[in-house]
Amino acid sequence: MLLTHVVPSSRIVMSAGGRNRLLASGRVSPRLRRCLEGISLWLAVLLYLFVHPVYAEASDTGPEGAGEMHFVDEAGQRQGAATLLSTDYKVTVSGLIADTRLRQSFRNNSQQWREGVFVFPLPENASVYGMTMTAGERVIVGEIHEKQEAKRQYTRAKDEGRKVARVDQQRPNLFTTRMANIPPGETITVELQYQQAVRYQSGEFELRLPTTMTPRYMPGQALDNQPAQWSGGWAMPTTEVPDADQISPFTVLPEDVGPDSHRAAIDLEINAGLPVSRVSSPSHRITSTWNGSRVEVAPESDAVLMDRDLVVRWAPARGMEPSAAVFHEQWQGEDYLLALMVPGLDSGQRMPRDLVFVIDTSGSMAGESIRQARQSLLRGLDTLGPDDRFNVIQFNSQTHALFMDTVAANGNNIARARRYVQGLNASGGTEMASALDAALDDSGHRDEESSTRVRQVVFITDGAVGNEAALFSRISNGLGRSRLFTVGIGSAPNMHFMREAARYGRGTYTAISDLSDLERPLDELFGKMEAPVLTDISVSWDGRTTAAFPGRIGDLFRGEPMVQVVRGLPADGELQVAGRMPDGSQWQQSLRLDQAAKGKGLHRHWAKHKIDSLMDRGLTGRVDDEVQAEVTSLGLKHQLMTKYTSFLAQEKTPSRPLEAPLTTDSVPTLLPAGSQGTMLRYPQTATLSPLFIAIGLVGLMFSAAITLLQRRVFS
Repeated sequence: MLLTHVVPSSRIVMSAGGRNRLLASGRVSPRLRRCLEGISLWLAVLLYLFVHPVYAEASDTGPEGAGEMHFVDEAGQRQGAATLLSTDYKVTVSGLIADTRLRQSFRNNSQQWREGVFVFPLPENASVYGMTMTAGERVIVGEIHEKQEAKRQYTRAKDEGRKVARVDQQRPNLFTTRMANIPPGETITVELQYQQAVRYQSGEFELRLPTTMTPRYMPGQALDNQPAQWSGGWAMPTTEVPDADQISPFTVLPEDVGPDSHRAAIDLEINAGLPVSRVSSPSHRITSTWNGSRVEVAPESDAVLMDRDLVVRWAPARGMEPSAAVFHEQWQGEDYLLALMVPGLDSGQRMPRDLVFVIDTSGSMAGESIRQARQSLLRGLDTLGPDDRFNVIQFNSQTHALFMDTVAANGNNIARARRYVQGLNASGGTEMASALDAALDDSGHRDEESSTRVRQVVFITDGAVGNEAALFSRISNGLGRSRLFTVGIGSAPNMHFMREAARYGRGTYTAISDLSDLERPLDELFGKMEAPVLTDISVSWDGRTTAAFPGRIGDLFRGEPMVQVVRGLPADGELQVAGRMPDGSQWQQSLRLDQAAKGKGLHRHWAKHKIDSLMDRGLTGRVDDEVQAEVTSLGLKHQLMTKYTSFLAQEKTPSRPLEAPLTTDSVPTLLPAGSQGTMLRYPQTATLSPLFIAIGLVGLMFSAAITLLQRRVFS
């Protein structure tokens, strides 16, 4: 910890006796006095320029920002982890479900016994259903427990010197692996199994595998009842993010973790049930090998840096795009059905819009992300028609709107908006709540013309916030007649925020991987926004009442499928879907259930949706005991990790001598590719010493100025 001694400015002021002795030695010439005064003035200006950013930086690390920051050790050296990490992904896609086996290998590169703690992302719709721990030749199958019970057993095994691993869910897309009693020089592997739904949009499938995370902004005041010393992450708990220390792993550069650490081997097998014409990736260079209708995909290099999401897209052969599909699974005596239906909405009708663009200009967007965001917004401005109105809002620590309200999309206003956007830079915090309020507020237009317009909000951000639930509640309560569309920016955006914000906003979402991949997803998104929307959707499973999720299908845009999973229905009868087109006409389509293909993991997919619907109740307040009990019961029954259940694997025999100390090592994540080094988070006790130095210099400067003025008076 760096210590700085600050001398009070009052001690620098020269005593009266000293001043008189100096004056007695001779008078200072007017020319020299003017020269000294000029130098003092310039020093004051330069010092102000120095103090202002230092104060801003210091205040950003305080309670109003992201909590306490940690950068370097006592010797001023960056601290790399003693625990090395390597991962292995094996993904198998069957129909609309991707099943992944993820292996995390922790190697103790030190001479002490270690506990490794690793905070890592998973897909936003992942359902973790299996875990094993491998230590040497021993393979121990993990079991699902109520979270508090898992913590108790983990602590006891750790204290007794037994090898033990625990995996917890912090957010639906953020998890923590804890591995205790790793022997010096040895490796222990934790294997997770999870599944996710493959996204299908506009005739193309997409799968995203996150490998790192963008450091999240933690709003709120520091909690007074928390220990003063850092104990988990780079952030301290706050009133709005009480678990900030649990979701803020250190972020470092690849050279900080060693040449063999934080690399991932990835193998993907696509068995879509229909011929695949092409496979592509906007994030990595990949190779694809066809074997009939099955495709094997892998990055060109054997191991890739864990500094960006892997995105893989594949398209069915022309004419083979699914317009409807149904899958069936029987599990523990119960039937589960999953249906997909793609309405052919493309009438070309276009309605006048009020379009509000919101762009994130916070510090986490610095580097490649802000360039992607600017280009995305400029692309959006190009879609404005002569009957549209629009506005541009930017936010970081503050929110600023270009216009007082939406204005006509004429040449002058669009040109002004383009100049405004091109001048935007990234700095400050991510105060998203005020930006959401400003974007969703449509009180400025209450005329008859506004009632005939479609009001749309495009939110461009990396989603790097820790208070997602509070923001979702704000969207749900303040949406009004608006529709919210999210654009994920950067190599590792918070896709949980993107998807859920769009769901609560009754819109849709997309993500930009890099500037070379900007046009396709944006053109697709803005094309959907211009196209007719299918609303008031009703679904009937052969006229029978059933537990279906999502319970209410939201609005559908061009190329978007309707997907619903149900429990308790056999594969017979007919599924009927109906909705209303923008011109008021009715749309209807049916699907025979007896043509269902064999599905796998549908019961977990249903349980995940059921759990999400229960947790939605927490947006209006604290989740009550009844909901918590039901979520826990579903997690235990379907062997799923939830907010209230954890996986635990432990040995029965101690391996660490009790007299041998155990050191905890928080394994960092890599800085997302394209981000600036200013986002690096290293361990260090926060200090305001630069600010104190500046204050001391200010005092010294004013003392010198006072002395010069007094000399002038005495002269």
